[in-house]
Amino acid sequence: MSRKFSCSPKAIKELIHANLLPILTVSGVTGGAVLGLILRYSREEHWTKREVMYVGYIGELFLRALKALIIPLIVSSLVSAIGSLDLSLSKKIGLRAIAYYMTTTVLAVILGIILVVSIHPGKGSDEGIKKAGEARDVYTPDLLMDLLRNLFPPNLIQACFETHKTIIIQPKLKDLENDTRFLSYNLTEDELPPKAEWELGTEHTRALNIMGLVSFATLLGLALSTLGAKGKPLLDFFHSLSDASMVITSWLIWISPVGILFLVASMIIEMEDFSVMLGQLGLYFGTVILGIFIHGFLILPAIYTIFTRKLPFRFLANMSQAYITAFATASSSGTMPVTFQCLEEKNKIDPRVTRFVIPIGATINMDGTALYEAVAAIFIAQVRGIALTIGQVVAISITATAAAIGAAGIPQAGLVTMVMVLDVVGLPAEDMTLIIAVDWLLDRFRTMINVLGDSIGAGLVYELSKKELEQMSINANGDVERPSNEIAMDAVESSKM
Repeated sequence: MSRKFSCSPKAIKELIHANLLPILTVSGVTGGAVLGLILRYSREEHWTKREVMYVGYIGELFLRALKALIIPLIVSSLVSAIGSLDLSLSKKIGLRAIAYYMTTTVLAVILGIILVVSIHPGKGSDEGIKKAGEARDVYTPDLLMDLLRNLFPPNLIQACFETHKTIIIQPKLKDLENDTRFLSYNLTEDELPPKAEWELGTEHTRALNIMGLVSFATLLGLALSTLGAKGKPLLDFFHSLSDASMVITSWLIWISPVGILFLVASMIIEMEDFSVMLGQLGLYFGTVILGIFIHGFLILPAIYTIFTRKLPFRFLANMSQAYITAFATASSSGTMPVTFQCLEEKNKIDPRVTRFVIPIGATINMDGTALYEAVAAIFIAQVRGIALTIGQVVAISITATAAAIGAAGIPQAGLVTMVMVLDVVGLPAEDMTLIIAVDWLLDRFRTMINVLGDSIGAGLVYELSKKELEQMSINANGDVERPSNEIAMDAVESSKM
């Protein structure tokens, strides 16, 4: 019987090489904490904001690079994924897959919001880390209508750097003295008309309109899919842009430990109560893990059971190798070959379904990422002492859904899309530092749930589409077709490299 584990230098070297990124990430977090504590207690006087900025400068450069990748990564990923949908396989099969993706992603976001609002992991003493947050002085309907307005940007170039917002203009006393509408009010400097009667205005703030870009990318992808051969040249361009963006993202993720080191160090210098922050971070970690467990092992299996009328236990057990690979690699794209093997060989899923559902799911179906980003944004707002309105929570949920759809299936790509979710709450990108310490581990758990969701989706679509598949086989004179879905084969080949 061969030894399962080996302590030879070669085996240790292979183990380190296989887990080099998480090792470097943990080293960056640990090194940042040590550096921050040394600097924090190296002198008695308080560190100034300028000095903290100097310490975190390299980390700031890292965050700026992350922001630069948002537009090319999300737009190209969405256009290439949606444009490559092989709806000729069966429109019903495609619609079932898309409906499943959207439903489970929304359910994951809702679950995350319910848990983080109920558990309130960011609650701590007033001595904890705080930053004054300025809430927008508008009503919830204004925020919801702004979300819809931003879905239809009048200018795509402007949408890359500005977002539309409704504002309430506080009236000046001298402008109201002769206004007949307010004669019944005893107007003083301290007593103005009711806020509902103030003037409404609009402004364009310096923030990425991700909703507008996502809606445009989705429509463009559908148009290219409809065009077929005519749209292939432009679709090939977005395929190449998506691949190039992922390569650049992977480069950036590999140098992230250096940026993380200085971000963590500056955060520790800045915070007032280190113990409170550790307690909050532990609660945050537990909240995300609880949400991932409920969604992955209760909600998704329940959906499978309800629609297929089959117990999911054998199906889930047969996918165990895919879960392990996903946890080890932290990449849903890199796990695809194993996912194909488990689905087709162990669960006997038709290859026509797996080669259609899994590659698209690895691109746009990120339940674990959606849940994590919703929880993280609200947690950071809680730590900063910012009370969120219902409209802001809804805005976070929609943005987290869009961010999850556009996230790349590579390790720690959620850091890129997390930046734009924080923008919705009005928090700076630097606040990601509050969660980076445990992100490397959470990334592996949420990737595992992403793969689990893709797998259950393939099984569910297969069970619901058996009639269409049989009809397609009959139309093909009994020969079972293996589709030539370009995105599927490209994804498989790239994951093997």
